[in-house]
Amino acid sequence: MPKDEAQAEKRIEELRTQIKDHDRRYYEEAAPTITDREYDRLYRELGDLEAKFPDLVTSDSPTQRVGGKPLQAFSQIRHQVPMLSLDNTYSEDEVANFYKRIAKLLPDEKIPVVIEPKVDGVAVSVMYENGKLKYAATRGDGSVGDDITQNIKTIKSVPHQLSGTAPKIFEVRGEAYLDKKGFEKLNKEREAAGLPLFANPRNAAAGSLKHLDPNVAAKRLLGMIFYGTGAVEGAEGDLHSKIFQLFKKLGLPTHQDWWLADSVDKILNAIRDLDEIRRDFPYETDGAVIKVDALEQRERLGFTAKSPRWAIAYKYAAERVKTKLLDIKVQVGRTGILTPVAVLEPVLVSGSTVSRATLHNEDEIKRKDIRIGDTVVIEKAGEVIPAVVEVVKSKRPRNAKPFDFLKHIHGKCPVCGGEVRRDPEFVAWRCENLLCPAQTTRRVEFFAARGALDIEGIGGIVADKLVERGLASEPLDLFELKIDPLAKLNLGTEEAPRVFGEKNATKAIQALERAKTAPLSRWLYALAIPDVGKTTANDLARFHETIEEVANSKLLRDVIVYHESKGDKQKTTEIGDRLIKSGFAEPSKSKADKQRGIVTQVGPVVAQSVIDFFESSVGRKTIQRMKQLGIKPASEKISAKKAAELPFAGKTFVLTGTLPTMSRDEASAKIQSLGGHVSGSVSKKTDYVLAGTEAGSKLEKAKELGLKVIDESEFKKML
Repeated sequence: MPKDEAQAEKRIEELRTQIKDHDRRYYEEAAPTITDREYDRLYRELGDLEAKFPDLVTSDSPTQRVGGKPLQAFSQIRHQVPMLSLDNTYSEDEVANFYKRIAKLLPDEKIPVVIEPKVDGVAVSVMYENGKLKYAATRGDGSVGDDITQNIKTIKSVPHQLSGTAPKIFEVRGEAYLDKKGFEKLNKEREAAGLPLFANPRNAAAGSLKHLDPNVAAKRLLGMIFYGTGAVEGAEGDLHSKIFQLFKKLGLPTHQDWWLADSVDKILNAIRDLDEIRRDFPYETDGAVIKVDALEQRERLGFTAKSPRWAIAYKYAAERVKTKLLDIKVQVGRTGILTPVAVLEPVLVSGSTVSRATLHNEDEIKRKDIRIGDTVVIEKAGEVIPAVVEVVKSKRPRNAKPFDFLKHIHGKCPVCGGEVRRDPEFVAWRCENLLCPAQTTRRVEFFAARGALDIEGIGGIVADKLVERGLASEPLDLFELKIDPLAKLNLGTEEAPRVFGEKNATKAIQALERAKTAPLSRWLYALAIPDVGKTTANDLARFHETIEEVANSKLLRDVIVYHESKGDKQKTTEIGDRLIKSGFAEPSKSKADKQRGIVTQVGPVVAQSVIDFFESSVGRKTIQRMKQLGIKPASEKISAKKAAELPFAGKTFVLTGTLPTMSRDEASAKIQSLGGHVSGSVSKKTDYVLAGTEAGSKLEKAKELGLKVIDESEFKKML
């Protein structure tokens, strides 16, 4: 490495020239002359030299394409010339009609048109002033777009300074894309990180350009193809076809393949020729763009309200192929939704081999009558996982049976074996077990809910995005969140970001700090321990000082042993007396329950669930991590003597309907604080039914059993 600044400056210039030359060969000519490893070695050497001699760093150095500080939000840029979108067509007849229309508008004139590839990317506008990149913007609404200058600067094929003599004002229009190899690599990384895959390179490119952190764009292999101009000052031009050569002279990447035509037949032949070669391009294409070549003719043809009359985009039909459906696998998403996926006999579609296809949900399978063993038609259309379009019924095996979703999964979650329920909102089956390893979002959302730890701002969308962005994979991860990354959390899509914001992030962090000392009952409920609802959580909290005490509860072990030792009268009497003395049980009032002897605060099933949870690896890790995070739930324990003296001690309430001034949660909390028990079902053991408006079957059953029914005003008098 050079030791003095003069030597370093010379070597730095050599490296910059070499790297820019290799960038041009790779991105503009698609003809690299060195390997990726050799390129990385040159780039690393340049970076090391600039780090040693920081005064030699210039803004146009290849190393300065890295991002920089994340943005709070995108500012807006007004286009000097509107960015209009093109009309689309999907048939050759419509292409012919387009040419006939413009010929009618310009009678007796020759009208050459340019046919060029339609890159499947994101439309952007880049402004150069005196050859220097000034700003870049998205299309937006055509008049105003988002300022994505920092992200565009990370794209190696986009020059910061134009080569040669550049026009004074030169606004260029192009398509940013993620090349096929980069897209495949990105999705593999996201899959390994447990993040959702991008549907296609276009979505990935849009997400990269609209990311508030430019470093994200810098890490992705984005490219650019420029195809037109906006505002231009200091350059003459009469034909669109001349622009490709001009772009090359200025160092702007542009189309290598394009055609000139002046008849319908020639246009259609060019479209077909492009279709033959486009799969070999490093980027995805989804059509051909046909543009009038002469700028003077364009001016006379003019515009409609939304698009130019002198251009049209022809979209190629999505490729469809037939293959055999070998099996149907059911995956569990992080929200618990069960999704069927077709396992296919591998087949080549749109240039890549696919062996899986989405089946969406049970209703979709029924609608298309898809069966294992069927020959199916699949369509890729740029998507990562293609879709099954239809079944070839004529090739159906005789023994193929209609697909029974519930029977196929044996009525259980394929990951955890837990109960599943048909979710009408999502027209899908959902795993009900919040501790299912496949679920993360639901656990985080449940944990932060108002009825649990009441962590302000961490609702469904925020929970989903925290998991998606890798900021939380389990509920306790929330306590390690910092304000800055939480404030920048994107709650929108990659294409349309919407940040959480510093104000909301501050509130959430403050709520998390408060939650560290929330009542023990709330913690026991928030942890989603199987069989532990709010009532059970309250019952447990009244008889245990700390969460460690619950984990090692002698009371719960006594309940289990008591019910396992019914044949041993001496043992059950001894344990029963101990439980009654503690207040955790009372003598049974039921004549039919003489053998049982006592009624415990929680039954043996719940007791075993709690013990099993805290003895599991998840439970042990939870206790350990809560200690590390400084979480100390507030005690709600009361003595047996005090519990017996509480006004609602031994009384069971059932709540039904809507109360006028308080929620059912508030009413339940008041009952439990006064020693009462809240049940979810009406029985002869129920002492009071607290009924509000629109009370349902519980009220009817209470009347049938002759139970005491009270309203909110009577309840308040009791309080």
